[in-house]
Amino acid sequence: MSINFESVLNFIRAKDKSVEFRVKRQDDFYVNISEVISDSRDVTPGTLFACIKGESSDGHEFAKMAKAKGACALLCEREVDSELPQIIVKRVRDFLGETAALVYDNPASKLLMVGVTGTNGKTTTTYITRSILKAAGIRSGLLGTIIESDGIIDKEADRTTPESCVVQRQLASMVKNGCGACVMETSSHGLFLGRIKGARYDVPVFTNLYPEHLDFHIDMENYFAAKKLLFTNYTKENFIGAANFDDPYGKRLLEEFGERLRGFGLGEGADSRAFNVRTSLSGTELEISTKGFEPLKLHSPLVGDFNVMNTLCAVTAMRGRVDDAAIVEGVANVPQVPGRLERIDLPNGACCFIDFAHTPSALKSVLKTIRALSGDKGRIISVFGHGGGRYQQNRPELGKSASQFADEIIITSDNARDEDPAMIAEAIAAGATVPYKIMTDRPEAVRYALSLLKPGDILAITGKGPEKFITIKGKHIPFNDAEAVNAWKAAL
Repeated sequence: MSINFESVLNFIRAKDKSVEFRVKRQDDFYVNISEVISDSRDVTPGTLFACIKGESSDGHEFAKMAKAKGACALLCEREVDSELPQIIVKRVRDFLGETAALVYDNPASKLLMVGVTGTNGKTTTTYITRSILKAAGIRSGLLGTIIESDGIIDKEADRTTPESCVVQRQLASMVKNGCGACVMETSSHGLFLGRIKGARYDVPVFTNLYPEHLDFHIDMENYFAAKKLLFTNYTKENFIGAANFDDPYGKRLLEEFGERLRGFGLGEGADSRAFNVRTSLSGTELEISTKGFEPLKLHSPLVGDFNVMNTLCAVTAMRGRVDDAAIVEGVANVPQVPGRLERIDLPNGACCFIDFAHTPSALKSVLKTIRALSGDKGRIISVFGHGGGRYQQNRPELGKSASQFADEIIITSDNARDEDPAMIAEAIAAGATVPYKIMTDRPEAVRYALSLLKPGDILAITGKGPEKFITIKGKHIPFNDAEAVNAWKAAL
């Protein structure tokens, strides 16, 4: 599909009459726009190139490169020295998503849109939801922390919520590929920065809220306000979503939106509750009762209390949208989520779990789960660090959380970025109350921890999950926790 420059200009001017434009030739009003792109490397003929001014680069400086690659028009914040027709707005991001939606023929309106927001559990909840949709015979795309899928091709994700024009292009690909749904993680950054503009959701979902990203949001109220945008600004008219009844911020959403949201949880009063939960290393058996529906008996290959909540969340969101048989089948067949309590058995009778947990609450949940699964038959050794440029108050809390369930801690580096890994490690160690060792070389720390294991012991490597690189001082050093464990295992 394509749309001419004049139509795009009129669309934007209808939203803001102060918008300016520059056209050197009358014929330029009728150039056809078929793509909206903000990365000059991705420009193809027929592109409206969006000049975004970011922290480290300014898209206006790449206008000439975009023209050379076939861009036919510009969306910018100041006039650019270019022969291309230009639409000049105060802030490109304010118009980018909806403009892209116009060019791509509003793909979100043709999909069942499921948006999952919260601090913990977003990725696993999207995987369970997608598995349920698959069991119902509904092809779905996925946008999240680990992969971006257009329903046919899966590729590694660059960020949890991509730029809004990328989201719209992906949604258009899903429609083209025969998808009936999109399941998407919506991060607080993505919501606050308007990266999902142009999309509206049938099923908005809230998992929980814990202190994280407060270097960006400043305090919990601002953080919650960003998450809440999913429900206030980006829902379709007749949306029915789900929110965590056991979480104080989830309760606030439930009180505000009433019948538009179902509350899920373990506490009395929740619309959807899990009971008769039995978990082991081989998986979880549980029953779920939802108001207005018959109770469901489910088996999940996932383990742990937090995965009970993730399952409950996904089931609550999908109940009534697909039949119960699809829910039972989808939960039973959910695939292993990379880097989310990913289990690797070792030849000496020990085992390792790899998880993305990088907040104190998430680390505590992971280690508590592992302790329950171990039955106190062996030691638990915890390897983790903390990202540079992230909420520093979490560092001693990470040490404290790990000490509650681990017998020994090895503090290492995460993505230190521009900080000193040793300083981050010392801050974590300040909260530790069990024996610990600092080893800032993560590959060395993982190998050392593996060498300590005896039959029955469990190693938890957390913080990076499926990530393929360690980022430090601007360099991306190839490394993956699971690959490191499997390489050590093969060397035996």
